[in-house]
Amino acid sequence: MSHSARLSDYRAALTAPGAGWPVIASLLARMPIAMIGLSLLLYVQRETGSFAVAGAMSAGTLVGVAVGAVIQGRVMDRLGPTRPLLVTVALFVVTVTVAVLAVEHRQPAVVLVVLGAAVGLTEPMVGAASRALWVHLVPAGPIRHAAYAYEAISLEVFFILGPALAGVLVAAPWAGTGVVLAAVCMVLGSTGFALTRAVRAVGPTRAATDALLGALAYPGMRTVALAALGFGVTVGFVEVAVPAAATNAGHAPLGGLMLALWSLTSVAFGLFYATRPWPRPMHLRLPALLAMFALLVAPLAIPTSLLGLSLALLVAGIWITPQSTMHSTAIELVTPSGAATEAFGWVVTAVTLGLAIGHSTSGYLVDHVGVPASFLVGSGAGLLIAFVVWLRRGTVAEQPVDEAARLPVPAR
Repeated sequence: MSHSARLSDYRAALTAPGAGWPVIASLLARMPIAMIGLSLLLYVQRETGSFAVAGAMSAGTLVGVAVGAVIQGRVMDRLGPTRPLLVTVALFVVTVTVAVLAVEHRQPAVVLVVLGAAVGLTEPMVGAASRALWVHLVPAGPIRHAAYAYEAISLEVFFILGPALAGVLVAAPWAGTGVVLAAVCMVLGSTGFALTRAVRAVGPTRAATDALLGALAYPGMRTVALAALGFGVTVGFVEVAVPAAATNAGHAPLGGLMLALWSLTSVAFGLFYATRPWPRPMHLRLPALLAMFALLVAPLAIPTSLLGLSLALLVAGIWITPQSTMHSTAIELVTPSGAATEAFGWVVTAVTLGLAIGHSTSGYLVDHVGVPASFLVGSGAGLLIAFVVWLRRGTVAEQPVDEAARLPVPAR
């Protein structure tokens, strides 16, 4: 099974009946995804003067997202997406407001970390709901694969815009401007998405499993989540080390712009890769793409100038979107559609937990060892996890899980 898509399949997916307004609203809602965490990190660093404290609060936010993604995904599978999203939006407004006030009033680091976790926990999971919506909008096959690729590619566009905006806005008269702007976009987009006709028409789905871990009870889902974790860990190291390198060079606002560079090549290569994926078998693609990405992160430790680091980021970024697309597509192979939103939530959880590990560890290394060490450790961690994914490759089947099955494969 190749899981490839043609350009005509993208057009068919995006023009499918009912897809227009959810696509537009989800764009606004997901634009701040890469912006909130980085804006918060840069904001806290500017106010406290410490990358360690900023990295810890950012890691707290990511841990909150990791927990919230699964909880929200499971609730949306059981109740439909509209009501859970609207409730989450209201809670998100409250937590962001309290977090900003805490930073302004110089609250202790432990308070900032807890509030960061609350912000992440209440962040509306429009990405998971949007990914699951395609099951109701387009038929299985190339068109749906194109829809999943679009989800990954559009997300990477925001990984270009988000860090760039965060890097610029941190230099505004008030360093928290980026946090507030990102929150406003997420609130408006999430509310609009939840109230579209197509989203309101999605009702509860039958629970795929009664197990406590839900979709993660499937062995193949655990393998996909592990690959997503490795991806997040590797990215997390880079997302702290690059702004640190820019700050050390006396050009702090360039940090976000430099991170946008690797998303630029990610989008360009992602469009090509979706039409000619390699390796073809998904069970080999999971470890191979993670390993190639991790290998390209190691050379980031070599450049001694921001220009050289920027060029290295352009090269490293080519394997970002292919991995995001792969994770989304693999869900159909390892879990039944009744757990689609929750399954994608587990992917988000794995990525964000990886980002949290990468952010916090990278923050420590940057402060106590140096920026190059952070790049090297991040590369090594990604390679190690890729090896474990390769050992578990047999859990990823090439045929979708039987819809009628509860737990078709014994846990490994």
